[in-house]
Amino acid sequence: MQEQNTDIEYIIEAPSKFSLNIKELWDYRELFYFFTWRDIKVRYKQTLLGFLWAVLQPFMMMVLMTIIFGNALQVESDGIPYPIFVFSGLLLWDIFASGLTGAANSMVSNAQIIKKIYFPRLIIPLSAVLVALFDFLMAFLIYIALLLYFQFEVNLVKLVLFFPLSLLLTVITTFGLGAMLAAFNVKYRDFRYIVPYMIRFLLFVNPIMYSSSIFKSDLAQWLMALNPLAGAINMSRYAFIDKPVDWSLVGVSTISALLLFVLGIYTFRKTEAYFADIA
Repeated sequence: MQEQNTDIEYIIEAPSKFSLNIKELWDYRELFYFFTWRDIKVRYKQTLLGFLWAVLQPFMMMVLMTIIFGNALQVESDGIPYPIFVFSGLLLWDIFASGLTGAANSMVSNAQIIKKIYFPRLIIPLSAVLVALFDFLMAFLIYIALLLYFQFEVNLVKLVLFFPLSLLLTVITTFGLGAMLAAFNVKYRDFRYIVPYMIRFLLFVNPIMYSSSIFKSDLAQWLMALNPLAGAINMSRYAFIDKPVDWSLVGVSTISALLLFVLGIYTFRKTEAYFADIA
């Protein structure tokens, strides 16, 4: 009786530079859970308050900004109670800041794993963004509590439509820029110092503590829309503002986020083959 050859050969080919390679990511889906849960446990390990830090940090920032900008400086908030106004921006900002920091450093911090075994490298920066989403889910409870406390009139249709869209826009932006910085950080370690300063700068560029309506010219509004995170923050507040939605600005922010996403994937794929050698 002739014996059958049961040997299985796996051929690992470089994916297209513009491809997410969804099928391969799905095949390694258990690694998403491993990396994400590992990073969550490491972040809150040996802390007294544990996961409560994910709630306390944006809450204390909201209180501080309300005292300084809402009460003392009387910053315009489009008629929205200032705590709700600023917290809606902080929710998305924390995803961006935390996810971008984690993704930018992810390839370097996981260098030993990268050098030992093969798996889709995109899992690493994407897992860093998922960790930021975990913190978002915790802080979202405070957001709901604020809405109930102030009993501010909300357009539920706009809330259901625009808040998930603003969240998706934030995640796409964070992952695109995070994947790009992760690739750069492997080759040029200067980026570990650049990223924290960049995040501090962007905190004031985005309409978190102030309304983008303070910019009266159309040019300023269009320039603001080119920043996808600013567009996401503005969209998250549409449910509270009684004025028509400017879909052209929404479209500009969406296109800008998608372009940044594609550019991030391309940059990551272009340098992916060298990660194990120089990480």
